Amino acid sequence: MTTENKLRHFLTLMDFSSDELKKMTDRSIVLKQMQKNGDIYEPLKNRMLGMIFEKSSTRTRVSFETGMLQFGGGALFLSPRDTQLGRGEAIEDSARVLSKMVDIIMIRTFEHEKLETFTQYSSVPVINALTDMYHPCQLLADMQCYQEHRGSIEGKTVTWVGDGNNMCHSYINAAHQWGFKLNIACPKGYDPDQAIFADAGDQVEIIRDPMTASTGSDLVVTDVWTSMGQEEEQARREAAFKGYIVDNKLMVQADNDALFMHCLPAHRGEEVTASVIDGKQSVVWDEAGNRLHAQKALLEFLMKKTPE
Repeated sequence: MTTENKLRHFLTLMDFSSDELKKMTDRSIVLKQMQKNGDIYEPLKNRMLGMIFEKSSTRTRVSFETGMLQFGGGALFLSPRDTQLGRGEAIEDSARVLSKMVDIIMIRTFEHEKLETFTQYSSVPVINALTDMYHPCQLLADMQCYQEHRGSIEGKTVTWVGDGNNMCHSYINAAHQWGFKLNIACPKGYDPDQAIFADAGDQVEIIRDPMTASTGSDLVVTDVWTSMGQEEEQARREAAFKGYIVDNKLMVQADNDALFMHCLPAHRGEEVTASVIDGKQSVVWDEAGNRLHAQKALLEFLMKKTPE
């Protein structure tokens, strides 16, 4: 892990090197075992995490708040209803003030540009806990989960089924950083951002037919068809994504040893059947639980507390 004093932020997976990310995954597994053993480890004692939520959350809030508590620190929940951010205070001003009072900040919001602006004016590390463009914290948990169940993901094939959304974008970044092949099965009109897609080169490919895309895959991943803020598009999206459901037929196309992941919350009967998400190939509960351990490794890294 790096020992430089330079301020680091985590807005996308591309903010770290491939080596740093892989070491962070290894560290997540160590921290998970330490927690299981009941070891008391408090590298962030008396440190405070500011948590800005403009989008609602279950896993993100619980995992970050619990992680800081286990590390000996604290976490402060801030929503637009409770702060001046919700009353029109400039993002630049909020960033300057909050970073004078807390040691690290995570933000879960809509526009990625808002996060970037906040980061420009923050004097402490900033973590992207989800924007409309990226969800890098989830990928840390997913990569940890795959490694725990199947070993290295390098050289494997991953199939993404569904919308070319923020999760898809972070999977594209992950393909580049962890060295796996990514097949993206999405309907026309719902492709991932072209610039993000192009940056990954020949490690990513759009294959319209989900059955073809999943053939021989080592990992199949999906997400809800309609994300927060897109509720008015529900009917149109249901029509567009018909046939893009991860069911038993699709999983049979994948490798016999393939895993299934979903960042949750899931809508059984829409993007995935109950038989798959609750079946033997599903690791979604381990995946969700790993948000805690992966983010603890991230916090430790950004606060320069990782042991050599």
